[in-house]
Amino acid sequence: MIDTALRVPLSLQQDFLRRVDHGDDAGPFGSRYTIVGGWRIRGPIDVDTLRDALADVVARHEALRTLLMVDGDEACQQIQPPSSPDLMLRDLPDRGPADRERIAEDFLNDVESGRFGMDETPLLRAVLGRFDNDDAVLALVAHHTAADGWSMQVIMRDLASYYAARRQGRPADLPPARQYREYVAWQQANADSETAVAARRYWQERLRDAQVWPVRTDLTRADGPFVTSWYRFLLEDELRAATVALAAETRSTPFMVLMAAYLTHLRERTGETDLVVPTFMPGRNPSWTLQIVGSFYNFIPLRTDTSNCTDFRDLIGRVRTTCLDAYRHELPFADIVAQAPDVMNAAIGPDAAACVLQVTQSPYVLREEQVGDLRYTALRRRLVSAPVGSQIPDGALLGLELDPDDGIVGSIGFTTNLFVESTIVGMAADFQQTLRDVLHPSSRR
Repeated sequence: MIDTALRVPLSLQQDFLRRVDHGDDAGPFGSRYTIVGGWRIRGPIDVDTLRDALADVVARHEALRTLLMVDGDEACQQIQPPSSPDLMLRDLPDRGPADRERIAEDFLNDVESGRFGMDETPLLRAVLGRFDNDDAVLALVAHHTAADGWSMQVIMRDLASYYAARRQGRPADLPPARQYREYVAWQQANADSETAVAARRYWQERLRDAQVWPVRTDLTRADGPFVTSWYRFLLEDELRAATVALAAETRSTPFMVLMAAYLTHLRERTGETDLVVPTFMPGRNPSWTLQIVGSFYNFIPLRTDTSNCTDFRDLIGRVRTTCLDAYRHELPFADIVAQAPDVMNAAIGPDAAACVLQVTQSPYVLREEQVGDLRYTALRRRLVSAPVGSQIPDGALLGLELDPDDGIVGSIGFTTNLFVESTIVGMAADFQQTLRDVLHPSSRR
């Protein structure tokens, strides 16, 4: 039995992960369900100060020292005392400045291929790879039940602030910290609010008789062990510029344009017009959660009727309406699936899976930013594929991020029990061609 004196309830997001966990190392409670962020750091690094700053971050954010305890149908969080996370040091091969970007990516892939159990508190560790005394790559690794993509940027912002403050002998200039358990308490207190009731009613109607569109798999679903592989690619900058321009012209966002392109891709290949595509939303509501480290993201099935669209701009308009309605009624997926219990059935069959579309727009991204005596640059432009990486629980995840400097950085994570790499490479190429076609219809092949 779990000691009730130490009990902090799970959030709905954590409870959803518990319910989809496989009970083995491949599930979200396994040691491969990690999230890794990388930053290039220029300037001489004091390793002892960096260790102390990492400990400051763990002390500040309770989620990084919280165990998820499961005993049958019982589950809770248990907050542990502050402790120092591991900081591992590696020397990176120095083959000249021209090769360092590729070496940095290989380094991050290697870190990401490792294991990190969710019972290994603190749930944050760091690996510092050094080219020389003035050029290094810092990889931060967290278990994904404790931190999401937004959280990783908060962690790095705080780490840079603590490091600079310690070097200068002053307190860190950071806002007061709020904790993930405060969000859990807010979530429970508002479970039956007028807003939550209206949102549940919306999803019940919106997803009536709906199914997440299934992607046919190469392999029949089995219970055997598997990993997640990551295929990475780059879409040319002209497509990025055209996406941004069309978003502005249609009073939409790049995500809405890219979602409309993906729906076009599905419609042309399947002939279906009533399409439900899942995505992730940040889940950072109310606004005071923006500064908190924890697992907030919500899995949201977006349903769009693509029939009788006059042109691509018309489809963007429909996607825009779909998205704005979903944003107004955002709920954790556990709440949504309670209103539409069959919505995932088609995508979890023996030869089918879901493909999630995610367009990343993270806050606090350090881009050539000086903090104290170090200069930080987030390594967002990752183009080197990896046979083993951070785990997704099932299916495929198509990720896109608009690089303000050049192009759209793409990735597809896929579970190897369902897909082979050649299929994923073809999926990326087909989507790229669809995007070209809808942005430049005169150039359709």
